[in-house]
Amino acid sequence: MKVVLAGAYGNLGAEILKALLAAGHRVVAADIAERDLGLEGDFTFKKIDATDPETLKGLCDGAQVVISTVGLTGASTKFTSYDIDYKGNINLYEEARRAGVKKFNYISVISCDEPGADKVPMLHAKYLVEQEIKKGDMEYVIHRPTGYFYDIAKVFKPYVEKGEMQLLKNYGGVKANVVDCPDFAQFIVEHLDDTNVTYNVGGKETYTYEEMAAMCFEAAGKPLKIKWAPIWLFGLLANLPKIKKAGKHDIILFSKWTLSHNLVGDTCVGEQSFAQYIKDYFGKESN
Repeated sequence: MKVVLAGAYGNLGAEILKALLAAGHRVVAADIAERDLGLEGDFTFKKIDATDPETLKGLCDGAQVVISTVGLTGASTKFTSYDIDYKGNINLYEEARRAGVKKFNYISVISCDEPGADKVPMLHAKYLVEQEIKKGDMEYVIHRPTGYFYDIAKVFKPYVEKGEMQLLKNYGGVKANVVDCPDFAQFIVEHLDDTNVTYNVGGKETYTYEEMAAMCFEAAGKPLKIKWAPIWLFGLLANLPKIKKAGKHDIILFSKWTLSHNLVGDTCVGEQSFAQYIKDYFGKESN
């Protein structure tokens, strides 16, 4: 099967690419830039900018499935979540439709349809894409992950190094069952042929953020110290002029949401242990 994978060289995209090649698919690996993953198999790189429809012309010709991981994942002074997550994916969807692609598989995010999520651009933009996909004429699979092992490690690392974790006051019991990217990628590839379904995907272990913080500090050989911040502080920070100027507004609002809402997927995939991942990650950091 010929598959177009947009966002092929991000963290998740690279794992999906590996899984697609292992399953014997022919892949067009599309992204803003290529990086050497040391992979072998039937794939070609196509440079694209999802915000520019001209770069997408012909991308999906002859493909049966398009998978999109396209989304804004960090601070940006040039683009918003609506530019990348919404407009970029709609541009890709329209090109796939023009090419006669049968199915569009979209990587969204859990809880993007919950009350209040429309105030969080990184959630709302994905929700809008979901709605366009569902009313379109292509078959679809929507995957809503809870979060990834590496994201937790990356976000918690500076706090571990500082020796003090910051969590939201009164929200220490909020839970998530984050998933390992290779496990999630394998699930995506195994379910390429599903039709018009939405999966809320998580890993096999569920922890509170306080428990996650304790794991990270213990693995690093440091005593856990938590600074409990009021939730309104995140809203205040997000709207500071210097934060907006640095393109961090959307990131802070998303962080506020994730730290104050249970993100537990009912489709639990993979065998990898989050607890073991944290031990290995911070154990290496402390050596």
